[in-house]
Amino acid sequence: MSETPCRRIQVDLNGQTALVTGASRGIGKAIALALGQAGAKVACIARNEEKLRETADAISAGGGTAAIYMCDVTDSAAVQKVVDSVVEDWGQLDIVVNNAGITRDTLIPRMSDEEWDDVISTNLRSVFLFTRAATQVMMRKRSGRIINISSVSGIMGNPGQANYSASKAGIIGLTKTVARELAGRKVTVNAICPGFIATEMTDAMGQVVQDEVKKRVPAKRLGEAHEIADAVLYLASDSAAYLTGHILTVDGGLTA
Repeated sequence: MSETPCRRIQVDLNGQTALVTGASRGIGKAIALALGQAGAKVACIARNEEKLRETADAISAGGGTAAIYMCDVTDSAAVQKVVDSVVEDWGQLDIVVNNAGITRDTLIPRMSDEEWDDVISTNLRSVFLFTRAATQVMMRKRSGRIINISSVSGIMGNPGQANYSASKAGIIGLTKTVARELAGRKVTVNAICPGFIATEMTDAMGQVVQDEVKKRVPAKRLGEAHEIADAVLYLASDSAAYLTGHILTVDGGLTA
Protein backbone atom coordinates (compact mmCIF):
# COMPACT_ATOMS: atom_id res chain seq x y z
CA MET A 1 0.00 0.00 0.00
CA SER A 2 1.37 3.40 -0.94
CA GLU A 3 0.48 6.99 -0.17
CA THR A 4 0.71 9.85 -2.65
CA PRO A 5 4.43 10.74 -2.66
CA CYS A 6 4.10 13.78 -4.91
CA ARG A 7 1.62 15.61 -7.08
CA ARG A 8 1.04 13.21 -9.98
CA ILE A 9 -1.58 15.39 -11.68
CA GLN A 10 -1.18 19.14 -11.85
CA VAL A 11 -4.34 20.73 -10.45
CA ASP A 12 -4.45 24.11 -8.73
CA LEU A 13 -6.93 24.15 -5.85
CA ASN A 14 -5.44 27.10 -3.99
CA GLY A 15 -8.09 29.13 -2.20
CA GLN A 16 -10.51 26.21 -2.03
CA THR A 17 -11.73 24.20 0.94
CA ALA A 18 -12.26 20.45 0.73
CA LEU A 19 -13.91 17.99 3.09
CA VAL A 20 -13.02 14.29 2.98
CA THR A 21 -14.85 11.61 4.97
CA GLY A 22 -12.99 8.47 5.96
CA ALA A 23 -9.73 10.42 5.75
CA SER A 24 -7.94 8.42 8.43
CA ARG A 25 -6.65 5.62 6.20
CA GLY A 26 -6.51 4.00 2.78
CA ILE A 27 -8.14 5.71 -0.16
CA GLY A 28 -9.53 8.53 1.97
CA LYS A 29 -6.10 9.39 3.33
CA ALA A 30 -4.59 9.38 -0.17
CA ILE A 31 -7.35 11.69 -1.38
CA ALA A 32 -6.87 14.10 1.53
CA LEU A 33 -3.11 14.21 0.92
CA ALA A 34 -3.57 14.83 -2.80
CA LEU A 35 -6.05 17.64 -2.24
CA GLY A 36 -3.70 19.24 0.28
CA GLN A 37 -0.78 19.00 -2.11
CA ALA A 38 -2.92 20.66 -4.79
CA GLY A 39 -3.40 23.66 -2.51
CA ALA A 40 -6.81 23.05 -0.94
CA LYS A 41 -7.43 23.41 2.77
CA VAL A 42 -8.57 19.96 3.86
CA ALA A 43 -11.10 19.08 6.55
CA CYS A 44 -10.33 15.48 7.51
CA ILE A 45 -13.36 13.59 8.83
CA ALA A 46 -13.45 10.25 10.68
CA ARG A 47 -13.85 8.80 14.18
CA ASN A 48 -10.25 7.74 14.86
CA GLU A 49 -8.55 10.86 16.20
CA GLU A 50 -5.04 9.39 16.20
CA LYS A 51 -5.22 8.27 12.58
CA LEU A 52 -6.85 11.53 11.52
CA ARG A 53 -4.05 13.45 13.18
CA GLU A 54 -1.51 11.46 11.14
CA THR A 55 -3.29 12.48 7.93
CA ALA A 56 -3.48 16.15 8.92
CA ASP A 57 0.16 16.17 10.02
CA ALA A 58 1.22 14.66 6.70
CA ILE A 59 -0.65 17.39 4.82
CA SER A 60 0.95 20.07 6.98
CA ALA A 61 4.40 18.53 6.51
CA GLY A 62 3.92 18.88 2.76
CA GLY A 63 3.18 22.58 3.11
CA GLY A 64 -0.62 22.26 3.09
CA THR A 65 -3.35 23.21 5.53
CA ALA A 66 -5.55 20.68 7.29
CA ALA A 67 -7.80 20.29 10.31
CA ILE A 68 -9.46 17.27 11.86
CA TYR A 69 -13.14 16.95 12.74
CA MET A 70 -14.32 13.95 14.70
CA CYS A 71 -17.70 12.77 13.48
CA ASP A 72 -20.08 9.83 13.40
CA VAL A 73 -20.92 10.09 9.71
CA THR A 74 -24.27 8.33 10.23
CA ASP A 75 -25.51 10.96 12.72
CA SER A 76 -27.53 13.70 11.02
CA ALA A 77 -26.96 16.36 13.68
CA ALA A 78 -23.25 15.58 13.93
CA VAL A 79 -22.80 15.85 10.16
CA GLN A 80 -24.59 19.20 9.98
CA LYS A 81 -22.47 20.47 12.87
CA VAL A 82 -19.24 19.46 11.12
CA VAL A 83 -20.22 21.13 7.85
CA ASP A 84 -21.26 24.27 9.72
CA SER A 85 -17.95 24.23 11.62
CA VAL A 86 -15.86 23.91 8.45
CA VAL A 87 -17.68 26.86 6.86
CA GLU A 88 -17.34 28.89 10.06
CA ASP A 89 -13.63 28.07 10.43
CA TRP A 90 -12.61 28.60 6.79
CA GLY A 91 -15.43 30.68 5.34
CA GLN A 92 -16.42 28.32 2.55
CA LEU A 93 -16.82 24.75 1.31
CA ASP A 94 -15.95 23.98 -2.29
CA ILE A 95 -15.27 20.24 -2.51
CA VAL A 96 -16.83 17.31 -0.68
CA VAL A 97 -15.48 13.78 -1.08
CA ASN A 98 -17.81 11.16 0.39
CA ASN A 99 -15.43 8.27 0.95
CA ALA A 100 -16.29 6.76 4.36
CA GLY A 101 -17.09 3.07 4.09
CA ILE A 102 -17.03 -0.25 5.91
CA THR A 103 -17.61 -3.91 5.09
CA ARG A 104 -19.42 -6.61 7.04
CA ASP A 105 -19.08 -9.51 4.63
CA THR A 106 -21.10 -12.71 4.79
CA LEU A 107 -23.50 -14.61 2.54
CA ILE A 108 -27.07 -13.34 2.54
CA PRO A 109 -28.61 -16.28 4.49
CA ARG A 110 -26.27 -15.52 7.40
CA MET A 111 -26.34 -11.72 7.23
CA SER A 112 -27.73 -10.14 10.39
CA ASP A 113 -29.91 -7.05 10.56
CA GLU A 114 -27.02 -5.24 12.23
CA GLU A 115 -24.54 -6.19 9.49
CA TRP A 116 -26.94 -4.88 6.87
CA ASP A 117 -27.84 -1.69 8.73
CA ASP A 118 -24.26 -0.80 9.72
CA VAL A 119 -23.00 -0.95 6.14
CA ILE A 120 -25.96 0.86 4.60
CA SER A 121 -25.75 3.59 7.25
CA THR A 122 -22.01 4.18 6.99
CA ASN A 123 -21.66 3.81 3.24
CA LEU A 124 -24.90 5.30 1.90
CA ARG A 125 -26.68 7.31 4.60
CA SER A 126 -23.47 9.27 5.22
CA VAL A 127 -23.32 10.31 1.56
CA PHE A 128 -26.89 11.59 1.76
CA LEU A 129 -26.20 13.49 5.00
CA PHE A 130 -23.02 15.22 3.85
CA THR A 131 -24.45 15.94 0.41
CA ARG A 132 -27.58 17.52 1.87
CA ALA A 133 -25.58 19.66 4.29
CA ALA A 134 -22.98 20.71 1.69
CA THR A 135 -25.48 21.63 -1.01
CA GLN A 136 -27.03 24.24 1.25
CA VAL A 137 -23.67 26.03 1.12
CA MET A 138 -22.79 25.31 -2.50
CA MET A 139 -26.14 26.32 -3.97
CA ARG A 140 -25.91 29.75 -2.36
CA LYS A 141 -22.56 30.49 -3.95
CA ARG A 142 -23.47 28.68 -7.18
CA SER A 143 -20.41 26.47 -7.33
CA GLY A 144 -19.10 23.25 -5.86
CA ARG A 145 -17.84 19.74 -6.43
CA ILE A 146 -19.32 16.64 -4.79
CA ILE A 147 -17.36 13.45 -5.45
CA ASN A 148 -18.72 10.15 -4.15
CA ILE A 149 -16.60 7.03 -3.81
CA SER A 150 -18.68 4.06 -4.90
CA SER A 151 -17.25 0.70 -6.03
CA VAL A 152 -17.30 -1.75 -8.92
CA SER A 153 -19.22 -3.96 -6.46
CA GLY A 154 -22.10 -1.53 -6.92
CA ILE A 155 -22.03 -2.19 -10.66
CA MET A 156 -21.38 -5.93 -10.92
CA GLY A 157 -22.16 -7.25 -7.43
CA ASN A 158 -19.86 -9.42 -5.33
CA PRO A 159 -20.80 -12.64 -3.49
CA GLY A 160 -20.75 -12.17 0.27
CA GLN A 161 -21.24 -8.43 -0.06
CA ALA A 162 -24.99 -7.93 -0.53
CA ASN A 163 -24.94 -5.07 1.98
CA TYR A 164 -21.79 -3.44 0.56
CA SER A 165 -22.88 -3.83 -3.08
CA ALA A 166 -26.33 -2.43 -2.30
CA SER A 167 -24.81 0.59 -0.55
CA LYS A 168 -22.44 1.29 -3.42
CA ALA A 169 -25.18 0.85 -6.04
CA GLY A 170 -27.26 3.28 -4.01
CA ILE A 171 -24.46 5.83 -4.22
CA ILE A 172 -24.57 5.60 -8.01
CA GLY A 173 -28.30 6.29 -8.09
CA LEU A 174 -27.97 9.11 -5.60
CA THR A 175 -25.12 10.65 -7.60
CA LYS A 176 -27.06 10.68 -10.86
CA THR A 177 -30.18 12.15 -9.25
CA VAL A 178 -28.46 14.91 -7.28
CA ALA A 179 -26.36 15.79 -10.35
CA ARG A 180 -29.58 16.54 -12.21
CA GLU A 181 -30.94 18.58 -9.31
CA LEU A 182 -27.85 20.75 -8.89
CA ALA A 183 -26.50 21.20 -12.42
CA GLY A 184 -28.35 24.48 -12.86
CA ARG A 185 -26.56 25.86 -9.79
CA LYS A 186 -23.13 24.95 -11.20
CA VAL A 187 -22.58 22.22 -8.61
CA THR A 188 -21.25 19.01 -10.14
CA VAL A 189 -21.86 15.59 -8.63
CA ASN A 190 -19.86 12.59 -9.81
CA ALA A 191 -18.88 9.17 -8.52
CA ILE A 192 -15.75 7.07 -8.77
CA CYS A 193 -15.96 3.29 -8.73
CA PRO A 194 -12.62 1.82 -7.65
CA GLY A 195 -11.84 -1.78 -8.41
CA PHE A 196 -9.52 -3.77 -6.17
CA ILE A 197 -7.20 -1.21 -4.59
CA ALA A 198 -4.19 -2.00 -2.39
CA THR A 199 -5.38 -0.86 1.06
CA GLU A 200 -5.74 -2.31 4.53
CA MET A 201 -9.07 -3.73 3.37
CA THR A 202 -7.49 -5.76 0.56
CA ASP A 203 -4.51 -6.69 2.74
CA ALA A 204 -6.98 -8.46 5.03
CA MET A 205 -7.94 -10.78 2.15
CA GLY A 206 -4.56 -12.51 2.34
CA GLN A 207 -2.02 -13.12 -0.41
CA VAL A 208 -3.73 -16.18 -1.91
CA VAL A 209 -6.99 -14.30 -2.46
CA GLN A 210 -5.11 -11.25 -3.77
CA ASP A 211 -3.33 -13.42 -6.32
CA GLU A 212 -6.68 -14.79 -7.50
CA VAL A 213 -8.08 -11.26 -7.75
CA LYS A 214 -5.15 -10.16 -9.90
CA LYS A 215 -5.96 -12.96 -12.36
CA ARG A 216 -9.46 -11.50 -12.81
CA VAL A 217 -8.19 -7.99 -13.49
CA PRO A 218 -7.08 -7.38 -17.11
CA ALA A 219 -4.29 -5.09 -15.84
CA LYS A 220 -3.05 -8.03 -13.70
CA ARG A 221 -2.47 -5.92 -10.61
CA LEU A 222 -4.24 -4.15 -7.79
CA GLY A 223 -4.76 -0.44 -8.14
CA GLU A 224 -3.03 2.07 -5.88
CA ALA A 225 -4.81 4.54 -3.63
CA HIS A 226 -3.08 7.47 -5.33
CA GLU A 227 -4.69 6.43 -8.63
CA ILE A 228 -8.12 7.05 -7.08
CA ALA A 229 -6.82 10.33 -5.65
CA ASP A 230 -5.74 11.39 -9.15
CA ALA A 231 -9.28 10.84 -10.42
CA VAL A 232 -10.63 12.93 -7.53
CA LEU A 233 -8.24 15.77 -8.40
CA TYR A 234 -9.51 15.83 -11.97
CA LEU A 235 -13.18 15.85 -10.91
CA ALA A 236 -12.44 18.63 -8.41
CA SER A 237 -10.70 20.77 -11.01
CA ASP A 238 -12.00 23.48 -13.32
CA SER A 239 -11.35 21.10 -16.22
CA ALA A 240 -14.30 18.98 -15.08
CA ALA A 241 -16.80 21.86 -14.88
CA TYR A 242 -19.04 20.31 -17.58
CA LEU A 243 -18.82 16.77 -16.21
CA THR A 244 -21.66 15.82 -13.87
CA GLY A 245 -23.66 12.69 -13.15
CA HIS A 246 -20.72 10.63 -14.41
CA ILE A 247 -19.67 7.27 -12.96
CA LEU A 248 -15.92 6.82 -13.45
CA THR A 249 -14.56 3.30 -13.06
CA VAL A 250 -10.92 3.01 -12.03
CA ASP A 251 -10.52 -0.75 -12.04
CA GLY A 252 -7.79 -1.93 -14.41
CA GLY A 253 -10.41 -3.09 -16.91
CA LEU A 254 -12.38 -5.30 -14.50
CA THR A 255 -15.77 -4.03 -15.68
CA ALA A 256 -14.77 -3.40 -19.30
